[in-house]
Amino acid sequence: MGTSTEIERKYEVPNGFQLPDLAGVASVTGVGDPAEHSLDATYFDTPGLTLAKNRMTLRRRTGGHDAGWHLKRPAGADRSETRVPLGKNPKSPPGAVVKQIRDLVGGDVLAPVARIRTRRVERPLRAADGAVLALVADDVVTSETPGDVALVQRWREIEVELVDGPRTLLDAVDRALRAAGARPARDVSKLARALGDRLPKREKEPTAKPEQRPLPDTPLARYLDAQRAAIAQHEPGVRAGDPESVHKMRVATRRLRSTLKTFKLKAELDAELKWLADRLGAVRDGDVLTERLHAAIDALPPENVVGPVKARIRGTLAAQTAKGREELNAALDSDRFRRLVAAVTALPHANGTGDPRTRVRKAVRRADRRLDAARRARRDRDERLHDARKAYKRARYAVEVLEPAAGKPASRLVERLTELQDTLGAHQDSIVAGKLLRQHGMRAHAAGENAFTYGILLAEQRHAGERSLAEVPRVSRRAGSAKVRKWLTR
Repeated sequence: MGTSTEIERKYEVPNGFQLPDLAGVASVTGVGDPAEHSLDATYFDTPGLTLAKNRMTLRRRTGGHDAGWHLKRPAGADRSETRVPLGKNPKSPPGAVVKQIRDLVGGDVLAPVARIRTRRVERPLRAADGAVLALVADDVVTSETPGDVALVQRWREIEVELVDGPRTLLDAVDRALRAAGARPARDVSKLARALGDRLPKREKEPTAKPEQRPLPDTPLARYLDAQRAAIAQHEPGVRAGDPESVHKMRVATRRLRSTLKTFKLKAELDAELKWLADRLGAVRDGDVLTERLHAAIDALPPENVVGPVKARIRGTLAAQTAKGREELNAALDSDRFRRLVAAVTALPHANGTGDPRTRVRKAVRRADRRLDAARRARRDRDERLHDARKAYKRARYAVEVLEPAAGKPASRLVERLTELQDTLGAHQDSIVAGKLLRQHGMRAHAAGENAFTYGILLAEQRHAGERSLAEVPRVSRRAGSAKVRKWLTR
């Protein structure tokens, strides 16, 4: 089983469309010979099309260079694809794939919902050194969807998939294709077009498996439901090891925890959400710290890097992250996680207590008090600043609940609170990085190695933290502006 990120754009083309010569577009110096493929894919979904409604597709495809079972799902602005070999049973999706979507589809049966055959002519766009920058596929598609009356459709489309080229290449190719008469596809996938009216028209945002009871028409219910949907949407990506999916599921759990506390809802769920957030954090924090320290090392003059500093740090963090990933995957496979998903699904139907605006106002003021206390503190200042950061994050999430109804004033406050939270977060990141560097430096010294580079890096992290702290008064004044907050008191 393998997972990759798919960065592509799709286009609808009129009858008689001629593919323009793309040699000379941006860094493309030549277009390779065309290769023809006959692709035959059967798409599987639940009776209610749960996967398609969440912009996911599960197919078994033969032909081409990547025959097998493919599970595609959103990964930020792109899509991630997990591939599994064809196997012997063409009618039953493999367990390795089903496991990744089990909590989204529940006990629903996965059955064929469409068959799509494609005659593809593929051309590589090459750089001067022969590297393949992107692939341009000219597809003639025939789809069949079962039903009382089988629906057969036929169309032509163009796909441009990035390989080793920069994202800016897609923009340059886009301009050339549009000039020739192509237009961005209105459907997110071939399956979406094949299913037609069985899906919401031109669905742009993923929707989660619908709750049986109608969602209460309140900002709080909609916000809670959005976090539930995010957890369901990103679970497959988390299982596949996608860092962005880990980040987004963690944010959703944090938003839920904060909202439960702010609006006095289901206190018993806090421990369960913390359990999940901690396991997501063990993976996410390692990724972020690795990126931060690698960038710091790369920025040093070569003569200041003494010894295998980068390899040592990478090894430590990779081991921690791998252990965290094992624990996270075990958590996702547990009955405890399934019970949590069920409880989160019911959350939008819970009733908050008190006036929402009053609750939000109290959350913001509580964060202000935490920051004031941290500034006055003579001891444990770093811990108190971290507490203030968490309080502002909770306040920001509380304001987000009211944002759709309150509009621009709430959005402005969210922006200012985010700025303050990020500034405090940059200080905390420097503290965490500094602790790791100090540990490595002491180990290097004890082993008779030169700890010079660790000392330089530690000093840089301390300076970075001081620079962040110096920004706190300015950004806190912006977040505390009476003009920005006055809508909360109306």
